[in-house]
Amino acid sequence: MKIKSNTIAGKVGLASIYGIILFLGLITLFPLLNILAISMSSSGAVTANAVGILPVNFTLEPYRMLVDDPQFWRSFGISVQRVVLSLLLNMLLIILMAYPLSKSKREFKGRSIYMNLLIFAMLFNGGMIPTYLVVRNLGLLNTIWSLVLPGAVPVFSVILMMNFFRGIPRALEEAAVIDGATPLQILIRVYLPISIPSLATVALFSIVGSWNDFFSGLIYMTRTANYPLMTYIQSLTVDIQQLIQQGIDSSNLSSLMGINNRNLNAAKIIVSSIPLLLIYPLLQRYFITGIVVGSVKE
Repeated sequence: MKIKSNTIAGKVGLASIYGIILFLGLITLFPLLNILAISMSSSGAVTANAVGILPVNFTLEPYRMLVDDPQFWRSFGISVQRVVLSLLLNMLLIILMAYPLSKSKREFKGRSIYMNLLIFAMLFNGGMIPTYLVVRNLGLLNTIWSLVLPGAVPVFSVILMMNFFRGIPRALEEAAVIDGATPLQILIRVYLPISIPSLATVALFSIVGSWNDFFSGLIYMTRTANYPLMTYIQSLTVDIQQLIQQGIDSSNLSSLMGINNRNLNAAKIIVSSIPLLLIYPLLQRYFITGIVVGSVKE
């Protein structure tokens, strides 16, 4: 009877844990469902705060306004290009910095100096205005490189990767040295295949950071045509009076009257979240392992 009682208690406890997790998950999901419903509801329902988790007076006009805008797709392409370039540059520099810094002071004589500089750069930076002046003096304004180069070396990711490398058994490297492998071959053939969880983690950091950043576009781009997606949709608003002055026809005006900035802002959030929602599940299984292992120093 005692074992049966313990078994029942264990099942009740497990059910309680699942129930709490489900409840917290629903609480976390509710704001996203509310934003989705707002983006698909009429302007009057949104203004009256009558929208919950289901659309009221269903409409897709905010999405149509976004998708039919040529600048939306241009900005989308700029953001994709930025993410790809930033990811490639970040991963290259992170790996090339983290690998030598993972060595001991005996193997890398200047390690302490470089580590101190790295920590200092992580805690302090030159500020927004000096960074802007550097980018301008290099002639990078209104180019994709002004969005990529200022964040080319994410120090936190370098430290995360360095600690992961330090946790790899030295016996593997020693065996490769005995076989005649060079340091570069050891890095490519021994370290990188083992480091997939940590690589996926820093890659996810790079993708999310590059995709979500809108402020850099405001600083370094002086023309709307060069805006990345987040900067463009952040600046996009509905002004009916301005649309009338621009000569919009009555058929389009009647449909746009059902949109206000809350509808459009909600549509912005949903559209901008879709790529990340598609990418995260692919890397999620590596994410926790990479964070835990890379954050612990051996």
